[in-house]
Amino acid sequence: MQQPSRTLVFGLNYPPETTGISPYTAAMAVGLVRRGHHVRALVAHPHYPEWKIAAGYGQWSRGENMNGVRVLRLRHFVPRNPTPFPRAFSEVTFGLRQVFTRWGRPSSIIAVSPALLSSALVRLRAAITHSRTPFVVWVQDLYGLGVVETGQGGGTGARGIRLIERWLLRSATTVVVIHDRFADRVHDDFGVSKERIQVIRNWTHLPALPTADVVSVRRSYGWSDDEIVVVHTGNMGVKQGLEHVVDAGRLAHLQDSRVRFILVGNGSQRDELQQRIAGQATTTQILPPLDDLSFGEILQSADILLVNELPGVAEMAVPSKLTSYFASGRPVLAASDASGITAQEVHAAEAGIVVPAGDPAALLAGARRLAADRQAAARLGANGRRYRETVLAEASAIQRFDSLLGDPTTDDAAKHSA
Repeated sequence: MQQPSRTLVFGLNYPPETTGISPYTAAMAVGLVRRGHHVRALVAHPHYPEWKIAAGYGQWSRGENMNGVRVLRLRHFVPRNPTPFPRAFSEVTFGLRQVFTRWGRPSSIIAVSPALLSSALVRLRAAITHSRTPFVVWVQDLYGLGVVETGQGGGTGARGIRLIERWLLRSATTVVVIHDRFADRVHDDFGVSKERIQVIRNWTHLPALPTADVVSVRRSYGWSDDEIVVVHTGNMGVKQGLEHVVDAGRLAHLQDSRVRFILVGNGSQRDELQQRIAGQATTTQILPPLDDLSFGEILQSADILLVNELPGVAEMAVPSKLTSYFASGRPVLAASDASGITAQEVHAAEAGIVVPAGDPAALLAGARRLAADRQAAARLGANGRRYRETVLAEASAIQRFDSLLGDPTTDDAAKHSA
């Protein structure tokens, strides 16, 4: 009788966190359960993007069953200020917790990176104790490249990170990346053979959005009918460069422009942004994270959805918010490097326009440009929704993972299955 595949997932982020990598890790795990896998996930307590462990969590270890996935949460050090060194120490403490936890006999292992350092520690143990078990690294961000592009590290530290990332990716059985550009970088920069690289695109983690009562939602937030409302959602970190959005709001105020910028979410830069808003007249406002229903409503009630990136950020990540933006049917305004992955994705979907990153005047002008032609804006929004339904479908992504992990009875991994 065929034994079900036993998949062991290692990831820093997992629901109830709602932003970043967490929804994808959970959807992948649950999707595999629905396809007959036994899935166990070793994850952290919810703490992102607030960088504070959520109320009710924080035990040394905590087991849960979430939609058929056996989840074990491990307490680790969570820095109040996630600058590079505290964040690295945080990842190391989490990795050590994972390393010294009982793994059992999985038929396949998936490590989600970032976190790079904890994934490397997991890979080191796997090489010793589970050397014949297929090891998959799922690359959501290129870690070393991110350190360089955000200006958060350099010199010996950056070289060390790059060496660790190189070793991790080259030692994996398979490297899964979320974009073709990532595949090229993993091959060119780290020497991973193309045969061991698989591209599996991220998808929208939201259910089908019920039609929002736009008039009521806008009224509830105090938005006038004649305002151009530009909404940015998700993490408020260094790589988002959201200080430029506050400055665009200042220009809108000075020019008496009816453009309002809304930042929804939390993150390491939220307090600094709030202070920047308090120190100048601006049309930019900050809202706290929203539940799925309110999140879907605010996306549909905005005129424009914003992706904003720090100048220089081009190759390190594909913003996960784009998948949700495309599902909403609203046009996208991307303040991004013209040659970067974000710009390429927006152009591929024909779902919006791109303006230079770090230029508040260009950001404000882009919002006005989109709002000036409602028919064109509606067409861009419809294009994004179509792209999401065809290119970014969840079912096909989960099927790819299922096929990748394969039948544990047909390879060496069978010797490790229960």
